[in-house]
Amino acid sequence: MYSYFKFAKHTFLIAALHTLGIIQSLIFLPIITKILGAGDYGIWVQIKATIGLLIPFGFFGLQDSLVRFLSGEKDIEKVKEGVYSTLAFTSGATLITALILTVFSGPVAVFFQFAPIFVKLLGLILIFESLNSAFLTIMQARREIEKYFWFSIFKTFGETGLIIGAITLGYGLSGAVFSLLLGRIAIFLILFIYIIRKIGIKFPNFSLIADYLRFGMPTMTNNLSYWAVASADRYIIGLSLGILFVGYYAPAYSIGMLLVFFIIPITSILTVVLPKFFDENNLDEVKKYLSYSLKYFLLIMTPAVFGVSVLSRQLLEILSTKEIAANAYFVIPFIAAAMFVYGIACFLNQILFLAKKTKLIAAIWGVAAIINLGLNAIFIPRFGIIAAAIITFISYFCVFLLIWYFAFKELKFKIDWNFMTKSMAASTLMILFIWRFNPWGMFNVILSIILGAFIYGILIFLFKGVGKKEVAFLRELIKPFIKNTQI
Repeated sequence: MYSYFKFAKHTFLIAALHTLGIIQSLIFLPIITKILGAGDYGIWVQIKATIGLLIPFGFFGLQDSLVRFLSGEKDIEKVKEGVYSTLAFTSGATLITALILTVFSGPVAVFFQFAPIFVKLLGLILIFESLNSAFLTIMQARREIEKYFWFSIFKTFGETGLIIGAITLGYGLSGAVFSLLLGRIAIFLILFIYIIRKIGIKFPNFSLIADYLRFGMPTMTNNLSYWAVASADRYIIGLSLGILFVGYYAPAYSIGMLLVFFIIPITSILTVVLPKFFDENNLDEVKKYLSYSLKYFLLIMTPAVFGVSVLSRQLLEILSTKEIAANAYFVIPFIAAAMFVYGIACFLNQILFLAKKTKLIAAIWGVAAIINLGLNAIFIPRFGIIAAAIITFISYFCVFLLIWYFAFKELKFKIDWNFMTKSMAASTLMILFIWRFNPWGMFNVILSIILGAFIYGILIFLFKGVGKKEVAFLRELIKPFIKNTQI
């Protein structure tokens, strides 16, 4: 039986992988910008964003179908058919896409504003990235999460090492992109051998593919809508202002996005805890967990948003270059604010998931995508990257408002507005200290962050923002997980 605590452990492993992905982006940022420059970093971002755009078209939602249909399947022949028909379909779809990119590499390169060789490499990367994602999804569907975790760790560290090596050895951006391809080929070979040893091999008859596509294709809308909100602005910036401005905008956006780190751990716990109470119709517990968890999130996220915003220029200089910092530091506060409202939306989103309103969630992201694309197309050519930053905040704020409205129609819980006011007041006093301190250089910035956190902690204590009830709830929340690790 798939136990509650095993599921909790697996959820934390997945959250750790998301965190590792954020750290990887943070590692690449200074290496590429400082050695290769803002223009090459802009190309790098466009390549990564394009991979994210094209993968859903290679899968047609089959990733979600694999999870849905293979999770409880005990018939090994059906498992083989599902696995190999998906792999064959994905291979065919991505191969066609890669051929199109190769044949039309010249015009596509003009559109993306980089060399045709990158378009050809992009097509090859797409094939292996899609197949690797399919392999890892199969492992996740079969609940082999520990193996999924370690394969993903190997993929991330191997890829990071190859790319850093290529850049530091002087092979430039071409070497970095080629390393991206080599890493994916290596992982493909390892995962393919593992899957063959695990379930054997079979030539599919595609008897299940119709059901898989019927289930999976609607999920493409949600994936593409989220991609549009999170990444489409880079394309419009590139087309309107040039690839150099993508190189300015993307590092600032990445630093603002680092605050996602504070969202994943708490929401991961809720994903494990809440369904049990909801299924037992214990709605008071659901409300309590949502209320206190949101309060903990605000306790951490509020000063983080204020701090990242006031240190935006310094952080960009440390992690990229003075040129990028001078041209994009004003982007970070808007992206940080967007992550703040997105984080609150993630808590409210738990209610819609419990109520199985997944189509509604997809529709909300669809609305946000339309708003994002429309406003970016109008305002980026006129006002530059500051418009993209503001529109990103507007898009996430719309998601927050819509999810809040529909979630509270299903289930209302207490939001501690008094605490939110105290947290913002303490954060304001904290950044006044940081602003007065005016830190420059890595040591002074780190020192100001430590002192700022200390000041915020004292102020929130003096304001009586956190009491015995909150401490008791935190112990109650993490106690089962600690016990489980000791078994």
